[in-house]
Formats: sequence, structure tokens, C-alpha cells
Amino acid sequence: MRLNINPMSSANMRADKGEYEKILLPVSGENDGPAIKLACNLSKLAKKSKCHILVLYVIQVQRSLPLDASIESEIGKAEQTLGQVEDQMVDCPCELDTDILQARDIGVAIVDEAVEKHADLILMGAGYKKRFGASGIGPTVLTVLRDAPCPVVVVRPAQMDQETR
Repeated sequence: MRLNINPMSSANMRADKGEYEKILLPVSGENDGPAIKLACNLSKLAKKSKCHILVLYVIQVQRSLPLDASIESEIGKAEQTLGQVEDQMVDCPCELDTDILQARDIGVAIVDEAVEKHADLILMGAGYKKRFGASGIGPTVLTVLRDAPCPVVVVRPAQMDQETR
């Protein structure tokens, strides 16, 4: 799905100036640390009265299940992850909201949420995906990079941090 976004929208003009009032921070419980730290640092640069960070956890629902299926184990993991993120961001001066979505495709859900919430920036963590002996990025990050209506920053932990997992 391609979205037609007005390139001169107020959100895009703010983003062009490096002013990020609405930051979408998708989390998964893995490789989120550097993105969380960066979101907190960016929030300290923003105008306090206008800074807003939405922390988003997307549960991927298998096609064999209805989209609104209650997947208790995944919901529990999502709530735990969002609680940990809130604890890590307690010193951030921005307004912080959390949300859990269920979707077939995580990347599409992130892009849709960015559109709906008029995000100025998507800031997300990424790990290393080993394919055929080479590192790469996963399909979620690729979808967000390709289709996002705003700037996207992808942050990954240092490779040493990945190898200790």
C-alpha cells in the first residue's frame, strides 16, 4: 500500500528542521535499548510542551487466527516490554504513551500508526539478521524504511552486544 503524503505538511517541515514533536518508537523487547536511549535524548532537545513519544508494540497475528484473537502470552509479553520501556524512560521530559496493536504485518502496522498519529519521526531498534552468512536487516525494518511518511532512524546495538545474546 502506497500512501500519498503532502510533502509540505507541517510535520514534514518540522522534521526537515530537526524538530521532532511526535516520535513513534516501535519496540519488540529485543534490541530496543539504543533506540530508547536516543528517543530520550531527542526528547530533551524538543520543546517540552510539545514533545510526545508513542511507544508501540505490535503483535503479529498468524493468518490462521482472527485478527482480534486474544493471544494472552503475546499480550503479556507486550505489557511487560512496555512496562520496562516506561521504567527506562522515566527521566524523559516528553509526554509518553504506550499502545499495543495486533496486525498481520508489523511493518505495515508501524507505518499506518505513523500516518494516523502524524509522527514526525519513527525511531526503531534493529538486530542483526544472519542470512547465508551475511548480515542484513529484517522485513519489518525494510517495510518501514520503504513506506514511512516521515524520517526513519534505525539504531542497532553494537555487534559485540548481539554476539553475547
